[in-house]
Amino acid sequence: MEELKEQFIGAPVEIQITDQEGGDQAPTVKKMVKKIHPCPDYTHLRFYFDDRNFLAVPLSSHVSESDGQWSAIDSNSGLTYTFKKVQVF
Repeated sequence: MEELKEQFIGAPVEIQITDQEGGDQAPTVKKMVKKIHPCPDYTHLRFYFDDRNFLAVPLSSHVSESDGQWSAIDSNSGLTYTFKKVQVF
């Protein structure tokens, strides 16, 4: 989790949530990650965008990482959460 914090906290990211079934897709959004913490019962990892708003990703998800991108596939819900670091010019 420390590497994840180093890579994304304070960085602008594009967040995409996709449905493996091909249903309705949420639009990609650009956010700034303020902090990353596990939830109180340690079932999800919370990506906070401010002091109240966060996206919770199940810790049971299969995670893949590449340069500037982190993805978690939740087989229970069929959702894939992708965080991609945005380069600012």
